[in-house]
Amino acid sequence: MRILLEGEVLDAATENLLQQVAQAAQEAEGFSPVAYACLFLTDDDGIRAINLQTRRIDQPTDVLSFPSLSYPPGRTVRDVEDLLLCEWDPQEDACFLGDVVISVPQAQRQALAYEHHLERELCYLLVHGLFHLFGYDHLKEEDKAMMRAKEEAALAMAGQSLADDESLLDQARRAMQEAYAPYSQYRVGACLLTQDGRTFTGCNVENASYGLTNCGERTAVFKAVSEGATAFTTLAIAAQDYPPWPCGACRQVLSEFASDLRILITWGEGEVEETTLKALLPHSFSPANGVQDVLGKEQND
Repeated sequence: MRILLEGEVLDAATENLLQQVAQAAQEAEGFSPVAYACLFLTDDDGIRAINLQTRRIDQPTDVLSFPSLSYPPGRTVRDVEDLLLCEWDPQEDACFLGDVVISVPQAQRQALAYEHHLERELCYLLVHGLFHLFGYDHLKEEDKAMMRAKEEAALAMAGQSLADDESLLDQARRAMQEAYAPYSQYRVGACLLTQDGRTFTGCNVENASYGLTNCGERTAVFKAVSEGATAFTTLAIAAQDYPPWPCGACRQVLSEFASDLRILITWGEGEVEETTLKALLPHSFSPANGVQDVLGKEQND
């Protein structure tokens, strides 16, 4: 899909980046008709006036979205492509999804507060607005989590990942709630960040035979590898009452893919510690320490 820019003028590089993000959003949502949206860049007064006129809220905000489609409950654009085709615009040779309005001054303030570039904040606000056009909302926690996952997937595809330490820890805590731990009662959740910005979560899954229990860390790793991700940068692990340091088996599995992995753990009332896999597993038996070369030489001999 593409966006039609109106209002404040951006440099060519930022405009191209926003176009890439829009295309990534369509790919993350997974719908096929050629589509477009209008992006209007304004100031605080401009978005305040629109907010007052459309929502009866007399204050500026960062982003507003106005979908062209009225979605059935529980449906998003990928589920109603027949409705989207009714929005075909012959002049643009594409289906119209709606309008997104962004306050550039507010984006600048938020970029400063979050300590990243304006371009990244504009990318996030655009993606957030587009997923509203796609039929997503965040009034309920489960809807918010689903929308955030879609946004992060789109931004990662465009090379603009939002994942920070607190986000990873929050995802690990949510994953912990899904743990199957009837024997130990010790729930663990994990969130693995890949080099391309994707995140994969896992929880511990216990078994009556005990020995077949799988830890949350390895669950996250296996999910990531099954989706084609094998380069990892950070692992967040969450538990309830005790520090969830990875067991020996998890350390060995992790060292196969990222011997210099950052590891964050959280437990109790928001306790957080940080270390590295190298510190937890020095002199590891892993590809990073030449194991492949040694094994290859033994096979040749």
